[in-house]
Amino acid sequence: QVQLVESGGGLVQAGGSLNLSCVVSRRTFEDYAMAWFRQAPGKEREFVAVINNVHNTHYTDSVKGRFTISRANAKNTMYLQMTNLKSEDTAVYYCATAGGGGWRLRVGPNDYDYWGQGTQVTVSS
Repeated sequence: QVQLVESGGGLVQAGGSLNLSCVVSRRTFEDYAMAWFRQAPGKEREFVAVINNVHNTHYTDSVKGRFTISRANAKNTMYLQMTNLKSEDTAVYYCATAGGGGWRLRVGPNDYDYWGQGTQVTVSS
């Protein structure tokens, strides 16, 4: 059983910053890739960022230079540092982890096996 719990969402003004966390219950957390996705009302779930088992990262174009994904393996926790937030960033943010292939930087929702419940990020304009 693998459980993920996101936290840190909330309301922030455009141009502001917000940090999200995801705590993962699995053993050998450090062996697997972790990713953030987001879903706005009426929209499909979209990829945001991924970090693999050796801390390589990849971001969707719309957040490059503004968001930073990281992980603290000793705490079984992944983070998403968001800066210069825009109204377009408003969504429910989900963390996810894959069941294998820890070195891969996958961007599809179907590439991930375990998901958190989501945390709401609202950016006011």
